[in-house]
Amino acid sequence: MSDHEVETFESADAGASLTYPQQAGTIRKNGYIVISGRPCKVVDVSTSKTGKHGHAKCNFVAIDIFTSKKYEEMAPSSHNLDVPNISRKEYTVIDITDEGIVSLLDESGNTRDDLFLPKGTDEAEKLAEIIKENWGNDKEMAVTVIKSMGEEMISSVKVINETKA
Repeated sequence: MSDHEVETFESADAGASLTYPQQAGTIRKNGYIVISGRPCKVVDVSTSKTGKHGHAKCNFVAIDIFTSKKYEEMAPSSHNLDVPNISRKEYTVIDITDEGIVSLLDESGNTRDDLFLPKGTDEAEKLAEIIKENWGNDKEMAVTVIKSMGEEMISSVKVINETKA
């Protein structure tokens, strides 16, 4: 490399991985798993007996945590599967625009205006209606934002005070 070439390494995060490996035989119901590149919550696990080739198989039925789409996966119980890193953070709602953009305040006093009201599934639409109704009735709310594999969505809401300050 010559003197005038400069190597640059760009990274947007602290190096945290989106997933981590876990042995298929140790993943249980209500756990999380990545199927077809989507973070899913396991709703059913069944394990078959070892056959003549020696591997027990685990059959997973899971639901995408963002779209509620159902996925199935089968893997030998001794093999590793990807498990998504999932984080939840609570925010106070400070504004909702006519376009459905929700302004949020975290406990450190930082604001963010990059999330929309939940949509895409019946459950998400109901949650959005509850949030809008509470906002229209001047109720102070806290929402939980779930984040996994680069996606974020408001997953729950609770009323803190019946009237805003």
